[in-house]
Amino acid sequence: MKRYFLIIILGFLSFNLPGQTISLSGKWSYKLDPSDLGQKELWYNQKFSDTLTLPGSLNSNGIGNVVSVKTKWTGSMWNKDWYESDFYKKYRDPDNTKIVFWLSPNHHYTGKVWYQKTIIIPRDWKNKDVVLNLERCHWKTTLWEDGIENSTCNSLSTPHRYLLRNLKPGKHTLTLCVDNRVVDADPGSDASSITDNTQTNWNGVIGDISIMMKPKIYIKSVKIDPLFSKKKIKVSLICESPSNKKINGNIELQAHYLGDKIIDLPEEKIRIKSSNDTLIAVYDMSDSFLLWDEFNPNLYELSVNLKTQFGTSSIKETFGLRKLGTKGTQITVNGRPVFLRGTLECCIFPKTGFPPTDEKSWEDIFMTCKKYGLNHMRFHSWCPPDAAFQAADKMGIYLYVESGFWYHNVGSYKPTDDFIYYESNRIISEYGNHPSFCLFSYGNEPHGKKYTSFLTSFVEYWKNKDDRFLYTTCAGWGNVPENDWQSSAKPRIQRWNEGLKSIINKQRPNSEYDWTNRIEHNKPTISHEIGQWCVYPDLKERSQYSGVLKAKNFDIFEDRLRDNGLLNLADSFLLASGKLQVLCYKADIEAALRTKHFGGFQLLDLHDFPGQGTALVGVLNPFWKSKGYVTAEEYSEFCNQIVPLAKLPKFIYKSGDVLSADVELAQYSTSSIDALVQWKILNKKGESLYSGSFPKMKIATGDLTKIGEIHQKINVSKPSQLQLVVNVGKYVNRWNLWVYPTENDSKIITKAGDIVGNVLIADKLDKQVLDELSNGGKVLLTPKFGTLKNEGKDSVVVGFSSIFWNTLWTNGQAPHTLGILCNPKHPALELFPTSYHSDYQWWDAMAHCNAIPLHKLGDIKPIVRIIDDWFTARSFGLITEMKVGNGSLVLTGADLLNNIDNRPAARQLVISLLNYMNSSKFSVKQSVSEKELIAIFK
Repeated sequence: MKRYFLIIILGFLSFNLPGQTISLSGKWSYKLDPSDLGQKELWYNQKFSDTLTLPGSLNSNGIGNVVSVKTKWTGSMWNKDWYESDFYKKYRDPDNTKIVFWLSPNHHYTGKVWYQKTIIIPRDWKNKDVVLNLERCHWKTTLWEDGIENSTCNSLSTPHRYLLRNLKPGKHTLTLCVDNRVVDADPGSDASSITDNTQTNWNGVIGDISIMMKPKIYIKSVKIDPLFSKKKIKVSLICESPSNKKINGNIELQAHYLGDKIIDLPEEKIRIKSSNDTLIAVYDMSDSFLLWDEFNPNLYELSVNLKTQFGTSSIKETFGLRKLGTKGTQITVNGRPVFLRGTLECCIFPKTGFPPTDEKSWEDIFMTCKKYGLNHMRFHSWCPPDAAFQAADKMGIYLYVESGFWYHNVGSYKPTDDFIYYESNRIISEYGNHPSFCLFSYGNEPHGKKYTSFLTSFVEYWKNKDDRFLYTTCAGWGNVPENDWQSSAKPRIQRWNEGLKSIINKQRPNSEYDWTNRIEHNKPTISHEIGQWCVYPDLKERSQYSGVLKAKNFDIFEDRLRDNGLLNLADSFLLASGKLQVLCYKADIEAALRTKHFGGFQLLDLHDFPGQGTALVGVLNPFWKSKGYVTAEEYSEFCNQIVPLAKLPKFIYKSGDVLSADVELAQYSTSSIDALVQWKILNKKGESLYSGSFPKMKIATGDLTKIGEIHQKINVSKPSQLQLVVNVGKYVNRWNLWVYPTENDSKIITKAGDIVGNVLIADKLDKQVLDELSNGGKVLLTPKFGTLKNEGKDSVVVGFSSIFWNTLWTNGQAPHTLGILCNPKHPALELFPTSYHSDYQWWDAMAHCNAIPLHKLGDIKPIVRIIDDWFTARSFGLITEMKVGNGSLVLTGADLLNNIDNRPAARQLVISLLNYMNSSKFSVKQSVSEKELIAIFK
């Protein structure tokens, strides 16, 4: 244990003085060792002829095997269709393999690789120690110096550091063996720390590679504990010293404020004489004790000099002063309740196949998150490099870090269980001073008979050891009393395997529900992986894959569209399904904000997850770029530090109805505000029809506050789409409403068998319908739910919401569709106001719907199309028109007649269709035979 600790946790490289550090970036020689022969054959005594560039991976250097059916991936495949189905046969071609589960690497390699470099130790380093720093190795490394084995490092999360104690000035050969196989400890094949689902299981070293000169006694690491009541910090120095050498000398400490104003705190000198490796000093910061949070990310730099008989060891460490806590069911930062609005980051970096180690890349990511209203990021089953913490510190982002595991036998396999503790200690030691580092756990969704007891002990261990963070066992479940906060998948509108029984698919649309009955009532709950709402693939996105990973799965999706004659609709499918995706995310996020004293949420995801079958769940693509259907400004209306909320019992109204809504304000800004909350109802032109305001009031931060109630009678003379807008200052939120007139309702006969104008209304395909069509009549056929065939290759489950995660990974969880696509100016929809995509007025139709398989009707063009899953890309209709014999037919896949008096949206859609069919605009050109029509019914 002692040796392991010394190797891994050895100082902070970036702050060494000039002349004390030599970069080893550049050309290295290498040799692949797929058969694991190198150590047996003494490769550390050989010279390698092939070269590559480090930092980098094999893949970034164009090295490895071509992907094929035989490639052994690191990642689960819950579905064997790609390997076995004729559906994917041509994509298994050895000369052009295209996998569907995740992005395709240009090259793939699993095994040992030997890297070698000649270094020159300067003359003035004589009698000094040398530390080799290898940032972000993947994975296990073993080092030889001039053919002599040094030791082994085994960390996925922290730099591998080797102490080179006996190097004399002159040339030396370093030989490094890197092994990316899962040999002993197993993080889990789907853990973001190693999986091919996202970053890939690469081999190499991707961060800083350097050697540093150190005195014989030097500082390895610094731990900074704020002492809030005293306005001081406790500084713990862990030192490296030769055995049996006492540390005699001085410690010099000085903190500097890193903000806009210059604040230099006093220098303190402490005389030390110790035989221990850990030195403790207390530093007074009462002259400047500025706290860190999302609004005021105040940072300091602590300069530490340890002066001994062996020379001076210096470190500069950035830190912030922030105190985490809990108050009832809320998390607090410096005593103020916060609401965590987060997204996951699953190590998704398609250009490189590994995470960036520069601050600028992370600043860009966090800036994007802030633009979309977020203040929090969860690193799903991995820990990011130091650059991510540095950037988050500066930008005020709260980070939830995991030890790097998604393992399925936690507590029952000693090598993995031990590694969990080793890795967590390394992570806390390396990154623990960063104020952005707030939440910590083992990892994601554990399994195993003993995982509860093991992870409970893990939480207790860390709560006793370091009180700077808030701990939980894991993400997803494992909620035990010992946790500081709970992670739960219950508070979201679509849970695993809920299908069409979820809130958004089963309940009539409203904005009243919340998660009061789904959260803990004695400690904070953060909702786990909410959303997971899919959008259609953006085929244009492929041009952005200019690095080591390619979106060949998108080629498969393009082929599906082309095969079914739908390729020209690819962009329209993207935009229409994207609008529905945003609607679903708005519903999810607002439900969280409507929950009083809730801890927060973690989205899956703000950007796409390209693995696990291809989960296109982001409004941003894997490069954090917009897909074009929602702006950051629009998204942040319902996801922000201040969000106006309207609790509407429904979105569909009849003219003369009273709109009643409770208005609330989710207020999590830096302090209390004087709020003047206003509301208005706009028509499609943006003109205000009704408006009002509430008395100005002081709203405390950190809470959900009821502002008042709206009671407004709404009258319209024609079917209208309106919008309720509520604002407080610059913070605005809005909800679409639909209002239908009632004056002519009694004149519209809307039951099967009746005739309106010259249109027969029917709910089944029978002799009366066929005779009417044969005689040149007009029929509106809206069949009873379940009477259309739904079998074989045409089998599909239609729902209102978007697809959850993706059907390949979930093995077909419903729904299988992504909303509707229509031309809103089609005369059939003249009295049914709509955009080109799904919105809540379409919920009723989609909730009572079987899809019409258009390929069985000669691929006729529908009035309203249903967007199918991209894996199958079938052509489906919701509303179609056709000539049958001498007559004309409008066929709906939705049952619009059953209980129509209690279904205002269905009733209005029928009225609109009848209006169209009785007008001169109804002139059907496309023909379907009677036989073809009959064939789609049971």
